[in-house]
Amino acid sequence: MPQTPTPADLQKSATGHGGDPMVDRGRTALAVGVVEKIAGMAAREVSGIHALGSGFTRTFGAVRDRVPGGKSSIGRGIKAEVGEKQTAIDIALVVEYGVVIPRLAAEVRANIIESVERMTGLEVVEVNIAVNDVHLPDEPDEPEEEEIGSSGRRPRVQ
Repeated sequence: MPQTPTPADLQKSATGHGGDPMVDRGRTALAVGVVEKIAGMAAREVSGIHALGSGFTRTFGAVRDRVPGGKSSIGRGIKAEVGEKQTAIDIALVVEYGVVIPRLAAEVRANIIESVERMTGLEVVEVNIAVNDVHLPDEPDEPEEEEIGSSGRRPRVQ
C-alpha cells in the first residue's frame, strides 16, 4: 500500500518547479469546518471518549440537530483557527470513568495532529484539550455538544 504523504511532501509536490506554490500554482483555502470535522473524527477514534463537549451545549446541540439545516455534530466541541500554513485546535471532551486522563489526552492530541497534518498539509501548532466531565457507567447518555466559543485571544496561527 502506498505511504501517505507528509505535509513536507505535499509542499514539495505542490511547488512543481521549486517556486512558491501560492504564486506558481494557485491557492487552496480550507474552511474552519473542514479542520474541525477532521479533528472530531480523529478524536472519536480514540477509545475512552464518551462525547465531545459538555452538558448544556450538548443538550442545545441536540435541539439544533432537529432543526432542518442544523450543523453536523462531527465538529461540535471543537474550535479551530486556520491560517495559510498553520492551525490551532481546542477540543472539549467528556471521558469515560476509569480512563487515565493524561494518557487519553496525549493519544487524542497525537491522533488529531497526525490526521489534520496528513489530510490538510497544515502544521498543527497546538491542540488544547479541556476535559469537562466524566461519564459514569450508570448515567444516561446525553446528546453531543455544540461548538465551544471563542476565548477572545489573539490569533495563534499564521
